[in-house]
Amino acid sequence: MTKLQTIIVAISCLLFAGLYFGGDTKPETQDIVEKTRALKATSTSIESILPAAKSSLPVDTSAIVSGIEKDLRASQNDSTKVESLKKLAGIWYDAKRADISGYYAQEVANILNTEDSWAITGTTYMIGARKTEEMKIKEFCFDNAKIAFENAISINPENYSHKVNLALCAIENTSEGNPMKGILMLRDYNKEAPENVLVLTTLARLAIQTNQFDKAVERLNTAIRVEPDNKKANCLMVQAYDGLGNKEKAAQFAAKCIN
Repeated sequence: MTKLQTIIVAISCLLFAGLYFGGDTKPETQDIVEKTRALKATSTSIESILPAAKSSLPVDTSAIVSGIEKDLRASQNDSTKVESLKKLAGIWYDAKRADISGYYAQEVANILNTEDSWAITGTTYMIGARKTEEMKIKEFCFDNAKIAFENAISINPENYSHKVNLALCAIENTSEGNPMKGILMLRDYNKEAPENVLVLTTLARLAIQTNQFDKAVERLNTAIRVEPDNKKANCLMVQAYDGLGNKEKAAQFAAKCIN
């Protein structure tokens, strides 16, 4: 698994200051601009989320946000806009509002139009969707995450971390009511790249969640053959064999899971 794949999949390791808040600008492509505009016209808007969120900020944080927003309005070029937008994304992420952080990350991605900027936007929105209980905000996050991952895929179709995350959007977005769509996407990816460990472990994890332990073992055997020391694959194998009641087999993989 590449370093970028690790960053995208291991969401808890998302570090805005180190990974995201810096970089050169690149022009937007027209298709990305059009998709983003269409999404803003049909989904819950940031304007309906931001006011209440601002009112809940501590006074000192609110003052900082207001100051950065003022700088953003005064920005005359993309470089200074990006700097302000990234600061706002970081502040809102630290405030545990990944939904709003995702919006500012998306504004950055609209300017930079890089694989990393779109991938991080999608990942941030996914965090926002998972952290909120409000369905409108969930839908806002999932809808925007989908667009972000689609844009990342359009830039680098060979990176399966974006494809896996796009499939997970479909699986986790209960408002769409069709989780099989995401499962079928993953199966298609597995056909395209039968030895892709990320795809295999994702399918295995979902199989374990639905008690399809034999299917999980089958996927994980392939993953471990490709990457014998892959910790995630070995840990999932422990769960799969535990589910099958095979404690001896589970113990064989437990050591690599711990290490």
